[in-house]
Amino acid sequence: MSAQLARRAAISVALIALFTLPLWIGNSYYVKIATEALYWAVFALALNVLVGYAGLVSLGHAGLFGIAGYTVGLMLEAGHGHLVADLSAVGLTLVASAIYAVLALRSTGIGFLMITLALGQIVWGIAYRWASLTHGDNGVNLRGLPTPFGISLASPEAFYYLALVVLLIAVASAVFVRSPFGASVRGTRDQARRMTALGYNVWLVRFLAFLLSGFWTAIAGLLYVYHKQFVSPSVAGLQSSAEILLMVISGGTATLLGPIAGAAIVVVMKNVVSAYVERWNLVLGVIFVAIITFMPEGLVPGSVRLARMGWHAVRRRRLPPVPRVIGGGNR
Repeated sequence: MSAQLARRAAISVALIALFTLPLWIGNSYYVKIATEALYWAVFALALNVLVGYAGLVSLGHAGLFGIAGYTVGLMLEAGHGHLVADLSAVGLTLVASAIYAVLALRSTGIGFLMITLALGQIVWGIAYRWASLTHGDNGVNLRGLPTPFGISLASPEAFYYLALVVLLIAVASAVFVRSPFGASVRGTRDQARRMTALGYNVWLVRFLAFLLSGFWTAIAGLLYVYHKQFVSPSVAGLQSSAEILLMVISGGTATLLGPIAGAAIVVVMKNVVSAYVERWNLVLGVIFVAIITFMPEGLVPGSVRLARMGWHAVRRRRLPPVPRVIGGGNR
C-alpha cells in the first residue's frame, strides 16, 4: 500500500511541476526547450510501441516523422488550411506506415531493422533530391500557427501547454498494453509461435501495432513542424532515427516513463549542455554507456530497482536483531 501511495505522490508532484514549469522557469528559451522535450517524448512513446511491446526495432521512423512534417509544410504552402493540412499529414503518414509494415514485416530481428533503415533512407533521399517539391536543403518554411478551439499558440507558453496535453493523451493511450490487444502484441514479442498455435494472426497484430506507432509519430511530427516553423531533409535522416531509438532504449523499453526520460536527457544535452561543453556528444555517449552498464534494463526501471535495493537495505539495518534462543526448547 505504501508503494502505491509513493507512486501516486510522485506522479502528482511530476504533474504539478510540468503544469507550473512556464511559471517558475522564467525564460522563454528554456520553455521552448521543454516543449521540444515533450514532442520528442511523444515520438519516443510512438517508437516504444514497436521496440518495447512488439519487439521490433525500427531505424526508419524518422522517415515517417519527416513525411508528417513535409505534408503540413507543402499543404500550407499550396494554400490549404491548417485542418486540411493536419488531417492530410496524419492520413499520409498512416499510409506510409502501412507500406513500411507490409515491406518490413516480411522479416524480424536484424532483417526488420535493415528494411526499416532502407525505407527511412528512401524518404530522406526523396526529401533531399526532389528539390522541385521539397526545396532540397533549403527546406520548407511555415507561416502562421493553427488556433485550436480559438486558442492562440503564438506564445511559447501556449505551445508548451499544447505539447503537454498531447503528451498526456499519448501516455493515457498507452494503457492499451493492459487491453487484450496489448496482451496480444506482447505475446507476438515473447512467443510468436505459440500465438500462432493459439489462432492469433501474428502478422496482423504487428501490422496494427505499426499503424498505432505511425499515428503517434505523425502527431509528434505535427508538433515539431509547427514548433520549428521549418522542416528539412535532416529530420528524416538516419541520425534522427538513431537518436529516437537511443531515447527509448536508454530510458527503458516497454515502460511509460522510460522514453520520456530518454527524450529529456537527449534534448537537454543537445540544447543546454552543448552551450557549455564543446564535446557534448562525448558526454552523451558516456551517459549512455553508464546506463547500459549499470542499468541494462534502462534508466527508469534501473532507478526503481536501485531505489528498492536501497530501501530494503535501510529497513534491514533498522530492524532489531532477532534474539537467539538458548536451550533445547519447552520442557
